[in-house]
Amino acid sequence: MRLFDTHAHISLIDDDPIEQLIAIREAKKSNVHAIVTICSNIDTFEKTFEDLQSEKSVFYSVGISPSAVEELPPNWQERLAHIANRKGVVAIGETGLDYYRKYGNKREQIELFMQQLDIARELDLPVVLHNREAGEDILKILLERIPPRGVVFHCYSENWEFAKKTLDLNVMYSFAGSVTYRNARHLHETATNLPIERILIESETPFIPPSKRHGKRNRPAYLIDTAESIAKLRNEDLEEFTEQVFLNSEKFFDVSV
Repeated sequence: MRLFDTHAHISLIDDDPIEQLIAIREAKKSNVHAIVTICSNIDTFEKTFEDLQSEKSVFYSVGISPSAVEELPPNWQERLAHIANRKGVVAIGETGLDYYRKYGNKREQIELFMQQLDIARELDLPVVLHNREAGEDILKILLERIPPRGVVFHCYSENWEFAKKTLDLNVMYSFAGSVTYRNARHLHETATNLPIERILIESETPFIPPSKRHGKRNRPAYLIDTAESIAKLRNEDLEEFTEQVFLNSEKFFDVSV
């Protein structure tokens, strides 16, 4: 079995490089052959890259999340484009809109999001999307500005009706531990009905642990719980499901593991 963790914040595992390396090796023993670690702060990318560069199974996505809209670093666009050209960087993000936390204002969030979509277009990279209670505005923007390499809704949180509106776009849908929760019926319906070629899975380490790990800080090694949950919902063989999702991940991020 091969698992691909498409979204983890490795640098947030106890803020300890040694513990982070332990978590990566622990993940390998649990069949997680690749991890995309998300760097949502370009000021801390270099340290994360330096700490993890010996791990060939780790790739990077770099961007500015909506939470930083009120404190953007100087010359952030040029710096982001420069960093995104580094070997091992496979996506821009996470970026998007967050109307739940109300960072800055909507206009500022939208501008930051659109600028990063344009950088992804220029660099021919896909985008990792952050969406909290902003799906309709994100959809409007994607209809006009989606980059050629497409986007992934990380930690998908919308319902099946919303997913159907986006199926004609170059969009992937990544499910985190929340899909294992008993009351997440909207996610169960979406994960069941999506074409398998559009599905990715993620740990969202160290957040949103699967239901069986309730109360624990999440780890990439727990990704198997999410895979098992979706395969069961879809009534599919686990090995076949995980292999297809692994291939989806390689294709979306343009990597060979």
